[in-house]
Amino acid sequence: MSKLTKNQKSVAGKVEAGKAYTLAEACQLVKEITTTKFDASLDIDVRLGVDPRKANQMVRGVVSLPHGTGKVTRVLCLCTPDKEAEAKEAGADYVGLDEYIEKIKGGWTDIDVIITMPSIMGKIGALGRVLGPRGLMPNPKSGTVTMDVAKAVKEVKSGKIDFKVDKAGIVHTSIGKVSFSQEQMIGNAKEFIGTIIKLKPAAAKGTYIKSIYLSSTMSKGVKVDPKSVDEAK
Repeated sequence: MSKLTKNQKSVAGKVEAGKAYTLAEACQLVKEITTTKFDASLDIDVRLGVDPRKANQMVRGVVSLPHGTGKVTRVLCLCTPDKEAEAKEAGADYVGLDEYIEKIKGGWTDIDVIITMPSIMGKIGALGRVLGPRGLMPNPKSGTVTMDVAKAVKEVKSGKIDFKVDKAGIVHTSIGKVSFSQEQMIGNAKEFIGTIIKLKPAAAKGTYIKSIYLSSTMSKGVKVDPKSVDEAK
């Protein structure tokens, strides 16, 4: 068994196994037990009482985090020439069409989000093998296929993220950075969890939110009491 490092020893006893903390306590604990030298991401895992194999129990949506994600999101806008100026003004990092489609066909995926227009999806369909496995394929449900590309770019740049439940019934994503204040962490977590609750499928029976865990990039998970989310300030 490997020995604990000095930093690991200092945080080992701070999180009680099996204990559910309030959202405020969990946010503070994640800050205390994160010892990375870089600014780690604040991750959230929400286990849902759904069966993702059934189409009527799929949970997928988008949320605009009030305090942003804390990271730079590289946006490619694939649009017609008449939309290029507004996309650039809105903050898109890359704007164009055919030249970027060819780059992607060649394996270029140095981007985080692709925003495009309905009329262009026919051209993008051929990129599915490259974009699909990387989660980069634009989708109307996530707001990345729209005529208002400028609005979509601004939303993504300001902290809009999309998410969906995985095969195990868990929604996992990053909702900020450990360098955020406790209030900012709480605000983003409440907005994210609140959005998931609003998306509860009518076909889902029993307990919907089964468990919530907060963690940082390399820390252990801290269990959150779901009842404390509404009370957090």
